[in-house]
Order: sequence, then C-alpha cells, then structure tokens
Amino acid sequence: MSGRLGFALVGLGGLSTHQIAPAFARTRRCRLTAVVTGRAEEGAAWRARYGVSAYRYEDLARLADDPAVDVVYLVTPNAMRRDLALAVARAGKHVFCEKPLEVSSARCREMIDACAAAGVRLGVAYRQRFEPHHLECARLAREQVFGRVRMIRADFGFAIGQPPLWRLDQSLSGGGPLIDVGIYCLQTARMITGAEPVSVTAQAVRPAGGRFGDVEASIVFTLAFPDGVLAHCGASYEMPMNELAVYCERGAFGLKPAYNYGDNHGWRSDGEPLAFPQIDHFAAEMDDFARCIQTGEPSTVSGEEGLRDVAIIEELYRAALA
Repeated sequence: MSGRLGFALVGLGGLSTHQIAPAFARTRRCRLTAVVTGRAEEGAAWRARYGVSAYRYEDLARLADDPAVDVVYLVTPNAMRRDLALAVARAGKHVFCEKPLEVSSARCREMIDACAAAGVRLGVAYRQRFEPHHLECARLAREQVFGRVRMIRADFGFAIGQPPLWRLDQSLSGGGPLIDVGIYCLQTARMITGAEPVSVTAQAVRPAGGRFGDVEASIVFTLAFPDGVLAHCGASYEMPMNELAVYCERGAFGLKPAYNYGDNHGWRSDGEPLAFPQIDHFAAEMDDFARCIQTGEPSTVSGEEGLRDVAIIEELYRAALA
C-alpha cells in the first residue's frame, strides 16, 4: 500500500470529536474516510462535516466492501472492543484500539488471535510511545546519562464527573483509574526500564457510597523491576496528578506535566534543557501504525504490547484486593 490509508472511527465521543478527527489534518499517511455510530443523526452530522461514509454498529460487516477503509480505530468503552475487533478482523480491516486493549488478558488474546488469523494488524493507541519528551526520557535512561535508574515516580489523575459515566461502570470499563490513566504510568515505567516487572503491590481506595460503588477512586502501586529498580505510581479519579520523575545514581530527570495531549514539559537535574516542539500525539500514533502496515515493519504498539499491560493490571487489581 502507498499513499494515505483510510481510517474509520468507531465511537464518536469527546476524544474522537476533539482530538482524533482533527488530527487527521496533521497526518502524512492517514485520512478519515468513515465513521461508525449507534445514532443516525450523529452519523449524518459527521458525514456532512467531514465528507465520510457513516455506518451503524450492526452494519460493520459492510466495511469488507468499502475499499476506502483500511484501518478501523476503536474509540468505544473498553469492554466493547473485543466483539468489535473480531467483527472488523472478519471484514479484513486492520484494527487500532484506544488503550487499554480490553478489560482482561483473555479478551486481549482473542483479539490478537482473530487479527492474526485474518492477516490484519492490531495496534494500541499508546501515544506516549511517539511523544518526543517521553522518548528522550527513555534515551536518558537507556544511555545511563545520569547513571543507572534506581527509582521512578509516575502519577496521573483527574477529578471525574458524576454518573452516569461509562468509566464508573465496571461492566464497561473493567476498572477505575488504574486501567484508565494508571496504564500510562505503567507504560512509562516499562518504557523507561526496558524491562518487565518481577513483582507488584497495590492498595486501592473505594469510598463508601457515592459515585465509586463500582470502581476504585484512587490507587497506588509499586512495580519491582530487575536490578532493584522500583516504580512507585498513583492513579486517581479524585484529584489532578500529572508528573513523571526518574531518579538515577548521579541525578534525575522527568516531566511535569507528563501526560497531557500537548504542553508537556521536561526537566533535568543538571540544568540542561529537556524541551522539544509539541506534536499532535494522535497524528503521530496513527501515522506510525499506517507506516508499519505499508512497510510490513513490526509495531512498537502491537496487540501483544497491549496484552502485557492488561495482564499486569490484572495482577495489580489482585494485589489491591489481597
């Protein structure tokens, strides 16, 4: 394949509306060609605004006959993604999913196997894997610019609204802030260390009554990596948190804020700059996935990568309940 690949967006909430759809104008390899929605009036509005085809969820199989769609980007609640991915794979289209890949490692494995059987790619929207400040932090750690990494602090949270919200519904979300925003902290720790945790601990808080009847309100967790590296992380739906700090033998570096869609800022203990031009995270991740499809190269954000995170999250939830 050459030129721009056609993307269909499934799920037209705030992220698709305000971040992903506008990002197509800043891509080099992608174009928005279709949307999938459960509401006919919403599909008509997107068709009028972007000049795209509009499908209903029950019509996903028809994507097989649409040559303008190469990739289907799933931006639905977490627990809807397996069934949609299986349908998209049967239609012969590549699958790109918002994080987390799904709500359990078993469901992730089904998605991976279905895409492999259909000969299509499966990727996860880990935007920080393409963000220059995060890539520089990974380089500083890998090249031991400040000596070996000894400890990582990563925190991400926000004050969530009131129900009804799918993120507060366990059956749709698979969990609370850990699986939603804590996954960024987990990704950061694995990216910085280049390793997998050998043990985990966690403690969650779920206040009695109120909006957190289904999911945790806040959670702190520790990941122990080989060579004695510890990552202390926090995720919350009760308070704003947005910071990364990496402590090494001879200094430290980090980001504050660390996980914004833009306007992230870095620091180094030696006073040297850790500053790069801000990019569109969504354009970067979509372009990279399209590049991998076009060139046949492996993706750093494959379904297997998504499975690894979800498997660790399952361990963390078990530890929090122990």
